[in-house]
Amino acid sequence: MSNKLANFDIAHYLDSKEMIAEYLSQVLSEGDMDELLAAIGNIAKAKGMTQIAKDTGLGRESLYKTFSEGSKPKFETVMKVLHSFGVKLKATA
Repeated sequence: MSNKLANFDIAHYLDSKEMIAEYLSQVLSEGDMDELLAAIGNIAKAKGMTQIAKDTGLGRESLYKTFSEGSKPKFETVMKVLHSFGVKLKATA
């Protein structure tokens, strides 16, 4: 008898603003921009890319490219997407 492991998909767990905020906080604390973009992409997937496109006025295909590995999106684009999640960035000393 062989056991199969299911693929882990974080998007299944990002079902509340609190979970999204905690996920982003953890990723931001590590300071890796590629991981941050991947995290934002995961959240967009959880919320639905079509809905994010409607909320931001950005194209769905453009959003997929924006958060694909190796992309270098504009800060303005990232902020629009974060705003569509209901997330605010805050700097503390």
